[in-house]
Amino acid sequence: MPEHDANHRFAAEATVEPEHIARARAHALEVGATPISPEVGAQCAVISAVAKALNIVEIGTGAGVSGLWLLRGSPRATLTTIDSEPEHLAMARRAFAEAKIPAARARFITGRASDVLPRMNEASYDIVLVDADPDGVIEYVEHGLRLVRAGGTVLVPRVLGNGAVADPVRRDAVTTAYRSLIQETQASPAVIGALSIVGEGLLQLTTVPTD
Repeated sequence: MPEHDANHRFAAEATVEPEHIARARAHALEVGATPISPEVGAQCAVISAVAKALNIVEIGTGAGVSGLWLLRGSPRATLTTIDSEPEHLAMARRAFAEAKIPAARARFITGRASDVLPRMNEASYDIVLVDADPDGVIEYVEHGLRLVRAGGTVLVPRVLGNGAVADPVRRDAVTTAYRSLIQETQASPAVIGALSIVGEGLLQLTTVPTD
């Protein structure tokens, strides 16, 4: 659809990525740690800013691009970021240092998210970003919804699966998981959900207070 493609192209060209994040992106691409797009990063920064986030969890550090976008939105936040690849975490630490992010504002955890997340305190975070192994996306989102406070937000980039989710013929496990996640959360009374199709897509899930 030409109009759809033109809108995507315009959004991509209109988004201005800060220099320190652009440098982190270049390093990420060098090691094959595909970062979120600038368009999705900018949306994450806005959500972080609106939430006035103070405590953020990131599942999947990469080379630090998404973490830098989140902290751009919330300059006073503390980010806890989890990744199983020590090389990625080392690159993220370097990116944060180059961006002059104080060491006290970032905690880097090496390990599998499925092992780390159950040990984290529930209802203690403002934002949880899920950008890890797509095979575990439903499990990670469930943990994310447990970890955020009432009114907190879980963010899931890449949720459109490079166009696969919209293709009814695609029935592989990852595509089906993303499709189910979108459909079930949109229908859930426990969250307010929104799906952005800019960039690689971003699912936004804000929990509804039970009181």
